[in-house]
Amino acid sequence: MNSKYTDLLKSKMSDASFEKLTALENEKVMDFVGQFAEHCNPATIYVCDDSKEDEQYIRDQAVAKGEEFVLDNDKQTIHWDGPSDQARDKVNTRYMVYKENLEKMKSLNSIAYDDGLAEIMSIAKNNMEGKDAVVKFFCEGPAFSKFTIPCVQFTDSWYVAHSEAILYRPAYAHFKALKAEEKDDFFRFIHSAGPLDERGCTVNIDKRRIYMDTQNNIVYSMNAQYAGNTVGLKKHSMRLAINKGGQEGWLCEHMFVMACVDEEKGRKTYFAGAYPSACGKTSTAMIPGEQIVGDDIAYFRNMDGDFRAVNVEQGIFGIIKDVNAKDDPVIFENLNINQEVIFSNVLRGPDNKPYWLGSGLDTPKSGDNFSGADWFEGKKDAKGNEIKCAHGNARYTMRLDYLDNFDKEGFEDKNGVLVEGVLYGGRDSDTTVPVEESASWEEGVLLKACTLESETTSATLGAEGVRTPSPMANMDFLSYPLGQYTLNNINFVKDLKAEPKVFSTNYFLRTAEGQFCTDKLAKKVWLHWAEGRIHGEYEALDTPTGKIPLYEDLKNLFKKYLDLDYTLEEYTYQFTFRCDKWIAKLERSKAYFKKMDEFCPQLIFDKWDEFIAKISDAKAKYGAEIKPGDFK
Repeated sequence: MNSKYTDLLKSKMSDASFEKLTALENEKVMDFVGQFAEHCNPATIYVCDDSKEDEQYIRDQAVAKGEEFVLDNDKQTIHWDGPSDQARDKVNTRYMVYKENLEKMKSLNSIAYDDGLAEIMSIAKNNMEGKDAVVKFFCEGPAFSKFTIPCVQFTDSWYVAHSEAILYRPAYAHFKALKAEEKDDFFRFIHSAGPLDERGCTVNIDKRRIYMDTQNNIVYSMNAQYAGNTVGLKKHSMRLAINKGGQEGWLCEHMFVMACVDEEKGRKTYFAGAYPSACGKTSTAMIPGEQIVGDDIAYFRNMDGDFRAVNVEQGIFGIIKDVNAKDDPVIFENLNINQEVIFSNVLRGPDNKPYWLGSGLDTPKSGDNFSGADWFEGKKDAKGNEIKCAHGNARYTMRLDYLDNFDKEGFEDKNGVLVEGVLYGGRDSDTTVPVEESASWEEGVLLKACTLESETTSATLGAEGVRTPSPMANMDFLSYPLGQYTLNNINFVKDLKAEPKVFSTNYFLRTAEGQFCTDKLAKKVWLHWAEGRIHGEYEALDTPTGKIPLYEDLKNLFKKYLDLDYTLEEYTYQFTFRCDKWIAKLERSKAYFKKMDEFCPQLIFDKWDEFIAKISDAKAKYGAEIKPGDFK
């Protein structure tokens, strides 16, 4: 293949790498790699195919270059990001938007396209100088499927490439098989950690930028290492996919996909679920006795009239804080097996083993962590704040198929699994009931998904009880206006043979004394009630916003699954409908949507006003707090 970059690429690649690149016969791939080979100016470029040899080469280089360090379990490694590179950089993550769309996108942290491109290209100029870069091909979703989005990553971080090799399906063969009319349709990611210090951490944090071009499906990430800012197929790709789905009539959602298993009936029912951070997403996806397809991002498509979903990823990039033998036994067990895992921003003890906050392990008093090689208990940062043994956002990266509860069949299905239930859950101490079914898909989107909130719980997070809006648990990654995104969710089911049932869950309702009403295991009961409703096995009571369980059904489920006695008193308190709280919740949602999208369709506000009027009428008839069964 002839290209204006041929001579340049040959000078930076081995014959084998150049042959892998040209064998794709893809001019757009060639130009992408060539443009940034010239602009970022790495010393060498290694091109990977799907072989196990290339995956091992990536692992070896991550260690050889000091980006990862081998631990006592020699298949495990540890990586540190710098002290100022420990989380997603929301301020410097921006959408590059064409002038005609800038007004509509102003609430989503956007920058004029030409200004953004000029800035990021200026920062990227020679940012890889003297470093070795790697090009790797991946898929979002199963390869050779209608769901598949092929992706190419060009990075000078072998840690990033290693992370992606764990987290995503390989796709060199998929690129090679693309038809002529498909060769232009893929996502591109260009990343450079830039100059590094003696610890292998990014130096130019002040020039950290993550710029998204959803119009051309390319993301630029410069001077960053934390995976949320650098791993292209994670939230970068999610933003591109949300926009692409919005244009093409499918959905990319911040959701797990799991199977609820009824062993007695030999039945497996698939759910998807969206929960804001710290609201129970991972713990729901990992409920003991159920099966997991994916824990973070799902694509939804109408497949011959069925609502079907795939897990975009093949691994987990999970928060490790509080993963211990009691609260998260499946993950904890796998973190202690000698198998491929990357730990990031945890403590490496003198015994060369990893330790993290809330591990339940006897943690050493000194070692290496994100703050430096000289961490000791009581160490303080420049502001006088104590530095813990590990960062609160420390992570683990590992494959899903390590887990005993992994649903391999569902994961590999190129047509996706049939989704029959969708769960939405926030953190809410005093308003929503533990589980409630929506009357319809539309009401589920408007009353369950759009009204999601996460409530602060302690002084360390600011004022207690403050509710942060989080529609669909997706606002950090939304890449086109909120109102249209909501309508696209509502309209998605129009041509389906059947709508999935939509449920809200709330694991954080508190008693009048401030205690949680149920323990963590109760989520299994709420899930199995929802599963029974899907199959027509339980009756329900009406509320102004949906349908709730009968006491006897929950009593039996608590006994069956948890061997607990569930009292009528507990049920009555937990499932009382609180009119004033709900009206306030809807008013907050209206205010947030108006703030985030001044062009939001009036239909959404009209529907909420109808429900406010309905709840007000119910209050007048039944009182401010409506006990289960009283609403008719």
